[in-house]
Amino acid sequence: MRELMLIGVGRMGRPYLAAARRLGLGVHAVEAASRLAAVAADVDAVQPCHGELDEQWSAAASRAAHGRPPAGVVAFSEPQVTAAALLQDGLGLPGPGLHAATLSRNKALQRGCFAAAGLRQPEHLITDDLHAAAGWAAARLPVVVKPLSSAGSEGVELVADMAAYCALAVRRAGERPLLVERYVEGPEYSWEAIVRDGEVWFANTTAKETTGPPHFVELAHRTAAEPPPGTAELAAGVVGALRMRTGIVHMEFRVTPEGPTLMEVAVRMPGDFIMDALGLTYGVSWFELVVRGAMGLPLPPAPAGPVRYAASLLPVAAPGVVREIRGLAEVVAHPCVAAAGLRVAEGDVIAPLESSAQRAGHVVLAADSRAELEAAIADVRATLVVDTAGLAVAA
Repeated sequence: MRELMLIGVGRMGRPYLAAARRLGLGVHAVEAASRLAAVAADVDAVQPCHGELDEQWSAAASRAAHGRPPAGVVAFSEPQVTAAALLQDGLGLPGPGLHAATLSRNKALQRGCFAAAGLRQPEHLITDDLHAAAGWAAARLPVVVKPLSSAGSEGVELVADMAAYCALAVRRAGERPLLVERYVEGPEYSWEAIVRDGEVWFANTTAKETTGPPHFVELAHRTAAEPPPGTAELAAGVVGALRMRTGIVHMEFRVTPEGPTLMEVAVRMPGDFIMDALGLTYGVSWFELVVRGAMGLPLPPAPAGPVRYAASLLPVAAPGVVREIRGLAEVVAHPCVAAAGLRVAEGDVIAPLESSAQRAGHVVLAADSRAELEAAIADVRATLVVDTAGLAVAA
């Protein structure tokens, strides 16, 4: 039996495992030691990873492949991208390529590569001393400060004036290097594509809702959005500059009066249940498409267009102690809801929202029309309520 190696599984990566089984593949999982028990019974072999660093994932994947080389490799999320690319390169297997994987893991390397390719992106500065970069920032306020390798808006912060910038420079003095960028304002989108041997097989545009400044935490995603003018040209430039070979590309951009402006790109599955929403939208599992690409298996005919309209919502709660949660059962029973769950419970303490990890849960919806989808989203937001510190806040 041909075997797929999954580097990282988690909760949101389990559909990769299901897709592999549908295709008659064996599965060798490399998973964090703390999560290994959750997948051990569902795979053919397991290899623990003792830590969450890229280097630890790579070491664990190399141990797993020694004497048991896989026929294909899939990375779950950002910390596993490098480990997968090294194995794919060493074993001659399909994958995004080391060039694309290296850029995926470092936003500063992306900026340099995409600048050389002439792609529209924010004016930026890479620095290991925020105080030394104060003059550059002062001439371009507001600016956004972000780490080079992160996900889920972690560490992303908008600075509106020099007083705030100087305070941030003190507060984050231990972080280095950092990326300082001129703030780009405009509607936010992402572009997801399955790429095979350097050619885009199929692509989707997703419209986003975020909290806006200062942390830009994502609250909702609507798939099958109308691509803004210039999206295809920007996407083609990104795929070419990445030297992307085979796999999935997730590109985030904002639309300004000048046109689409690149924010960042990754060569792994998007988070926030976008993959689940894509499957509902186009009637084909995007998890299976990624597995097929990694294993060198044929792809089905590309979708002609959406068969339904889908979205993922990421409810948030006001800071405080959770006193009551209402409406979850009603939301789960809604005819347009495909999946829903909460990460918080009564008695939990909710901190001020700064990253995706702090959101209260998820709801995935699908409907036969955009109007029906929007009505369902409104229903869910009115029904699901997290009451914190006596303040009822609609999720």
